[in-house]
Parts: sequence; structure tokens; C-alpha cells
Amino acid sequence: MRRNIFMYLFLFTALWVVFQYVNSTKVYESQEKHIAKLEQQLAEADSLQAVREDGGERYFKLKGNEQAYDYFERFGVAVDDLEAKIESAIISKNTTEGNALIPYENATGIFQINRVEVLNHKWVIADFSDGKRWGELILLYSIDKEGDITFETLQSVIYP
Repeated sequence: MRRNIFMYLFLFTALWVVFQYVNSTKVYESQEKHIAKLEQQLAEADSLQAVREDGGERYFKLKGNEQAYDYFERFGVAVDDLEAKIESAIISKNTTEGNALIPYENATGIFQINRVEVLNHKWVIADFSDGKRWGELILLYSIDKEGDITFETLQSVIYP
């Protein structure tokens, strides 16, 4: 009798171990599928964000703007990497004193331009901040035949 009890106890334990193993394997596979699905959704969201940042969603942009290209060709200005040159020219005006293109005085810090978007062959919009307050600028730019870029602040706004 005692032998039968041990045999049934052993069989019950073996079945319990097999059940736990199968169940945990299914849970693990389910979690792996869920993680893979979430990673795929994240990758798709990242690719959509990259398209938006590359100008896929922007209507006003210099790249691919035939009228802007024609304008620059009439004045003999090279269009290759022009957007990057304009952006770096604006950002390079950031100093420890601030940026001369920003028409606001700041008693608590210095305003510097953070982000630049070239809209077309004449206008640029820029975002500036001191870390606590921020604003935006509309700039007019022109390029001479030597490639020198000049800027003029047309309008600006600072948020309270």
C-alpha cells in the first residue's frame, strides 16, 4: 500500500513538473511574441518620425523646391548642401553673449538658437531659448555670389 502511494505521488509530481514546464514555455513564447510586436511598432514609429524630420511631412522646404532652385541658379549660387550651410551659419552666431539675430534682452540668461528650418529661398524659421523661456524668429536671408550669407530678423515672438 505504501509503495502505491509513493508511486502515485511520484506520477503526480512528474505530471505537475511537465505541466509547469509546458505552461511556462507557452508564457515565455507569448511574451517573446508580444515583445517582438512592440519592437516592430516602435521601429515603425521611429521610421515615421525620421520621415517627418527629414521633411516628409513639411510642405515648406528648400529641398526639392524648383522655384527656389531656379532663383539660386539665376544668381549663380550653388544649391548643394545649402540648407546645411544656412543652418550652420545661423547656429554659429550663438556666442556666450547670446545671438545677435534674437532681438530680446534677457536678464536671467542668454538666448541662443536651438533649431532652424529653411522654408524656401528667402525665409528661415528658428527656435530659440535660454532654458526657461523660448521663442521663434522669422529670418530673411540672402546669399551673394561668393557664398556669404546675410540674415535679417523680420519677426519674432517670445512666449511668456
